[in-house]
Amino acid sequence: MFERFTEKAVNVVIESQRLAREMGSSEVVPEELLLALVNEAKGISSKLFRMYGVDSENIKNEVEKYIIQSSKVSDNIPFSHSYKEILKHTLDLASKSGNNNILFEHIFLSVITDKNSNVQAILDKFGFDIFNARDILTKLVQKKIKRLEHPEDDETEVQKKPFESLYEGEALSGVFDRAVSKLSAKGYEILGTEQIVASILEDTDSDLVKTINKYGLDTAIFDKKLEEQQSRQSEYEGKKIIFTPNAFLMMNSALQTAKELGSSSVTPEHIILSLLKTKKGIAYDIIKSIGINSEKLSEEILKPIEKQMSETLTIMKLAKEEARRIGRNVVGTEMFLLGIIAEGTSEAFEVLNDLEITMKDARLVVENLVGYGNEYFDKEIIFTNRAKRVLERAWLSAKESNKQKIEAVDLLLAILDEPTSLAMKALDQLGVDAVEIKHGISKDKN
Repeated sequence: MFERFTEKAVNVVIESQRLAREMGSSEVVPEELLLALVNEAKGISSKLFRMYGVDSENIKNEVEKYIIQSSKVSDNIPFSHSYKEILKHTLDLASKSGNNNILFEHIFLSVITDKNSNVQAILDKFGFDIFNARDILTKLVQKKIKRLEHPEDDETEVQKKPFESLYEGEALSGVFDRAVSKLSAKGYEILGTEQIVASILEDTDSDLVKTINKYGLDTAIFDKKLEEQQSRQSEYEGKKIIFTPNAFLMMNSALQTAKELGSSSVTPEHIILSLLKTKKGIAYDIIKSIGINSEKLSEEILKPIEKQMSETLTIMKLAKEEARRIGRNVVGTEMFLLGIIAEGTSEAFEVLNDLEITMKDARLVVENLVGYGNEYFDKEIIFTNRAKRVLERAWLSAKESNKQKIEAVDLLLAILDEPTSLAMKALDQLGVDAVEIKHGISKDKN
């Protein structure tokens, strides 16, 4: 039965079982399912409960009045007959609303309309308007036609670029020169996270290093901790310096971080942020060993970057918000398009605005293309492979034009180079084609 349940819906059932064990119930009953709904509610469902002053504590006091306790303590408490009937009703509701999957809202609807339990009597005590809630939830489940797989998810992953181009940037040339010197001193030919981070820490005048110093890590402490690490066995590949697997992971993540933050080059800040994110390698082990809070350090490093609020950084943030708005944890090219429109000040926005593309119309088209998903409140937002490819192309364009930042117009032009992307499908449905957009961009430049 539960194979059709979304993660959020399954969590409600699991929570009701946990509550039954906690309360010593002989069976898992609908009243405990109601309490589980309150505990797990997010978004509109949470607002409905708050509207009538229903919270975990006061609803629990009411539910406990109807619990029949068992003399036996068991981890496997059965569902009551009335609970099973609610689950069957939930399946029927999903089928009628045109959903292949069972949503949190389907369970919510089934519970509050159940007349064979004490649920309605409990809700009446709070003045909960069951009819109003039913209408809201019915419209919501009819709107949430599930398309759990993003249309751009099945594409080939972006081909990893060699890191040689990273060394050429002014921000990292000194870092890698010092890192290579450290390799020679140790007799290694494989560049690891520890050499890269040690080299970054030597730039004591930089704001990044001053920030890290505040958290109790400086060159002396890092070198001392490094001496305590066991030696590595050297690996050779001709005369060329290569990365250890963890250093490769860190640098690849740094490259992606730079793109998402709108920078056309990788900086030491991007490397440290990526080290704290990947949580791998000797350098991270040292940071962890001295008790540095990775999240707080990351936040402080990001503050000055976010203050600059480059166009692309703003667009990336807005694109993620647009994904969350329709219950998704995946950003595709269509969300980049919405982000450009939502940012509202860039050259790319002006071009789209001149073509009479509005946020309202664009959102409607995108929603029809990708549908509504689960409400991924706690999941990390990820990019589709095509979105990564678009961002890569925009980054290269900015780099080739010697720009310090990726501009929104770089992103829009990169989207135009993906004619079968969802963003281009959305633009087509909005009555705009690539020729019109490119003409608008060239007109603004003249």
